[in-house]
Amino acid sequence: MVKARDVRDQFAGLCERVELELSESSDVEHVQKAVTGGYFYNAAKLATSGDYKTVKQMKTVFVHPSSVMANEEVLPKWVVYHELAFTSKEYMRNVIPIEPDWLVEIAPHYYQQKELLDARKQKMPKGAGLSQAALAKPGGIGTTS
Repeated sequence: MVKARDVRDQFAGLCERVELELSESSDVEHVQKAVTGGYFYNAAKLATSGDYKTVKQMKTVFVHPSSVMANEEVLPKWVVYHELAFTSKEYMRNVIPIEPDWLVEIAPHYYQQKELLDARKQKMPKGAGLSQAALAKPGGIGTTS
């Protein structure tokens, strides 16, 4: 909390210097979008296995154990992070939950809407996702019986 207070005090000093008025607000969405704007390339999506996959590189990453989010019962589906710490696993540090639509809104040059769709809700083409054994079974897809 000391670090958060220091950052707030620095921000207040900068606002005062350029004559901006500070206001109190509990709306964190603006802050989340601002962080997303700065770290959009560090986006990750929750996988069915309970870990995260980075959107572009598809690396498996985990929330750092020291993060408040590591103890959450329900993890957010989408996050952005500041950095990765490489130890026994790749851990995301300084994680914040986001909405996937913000990525396309903020960085349309980097993300396309189709990259962000939930694959579990999409219909698969006929025969996709089946093993070769299932395809070759009598009466299976791709056989002529």
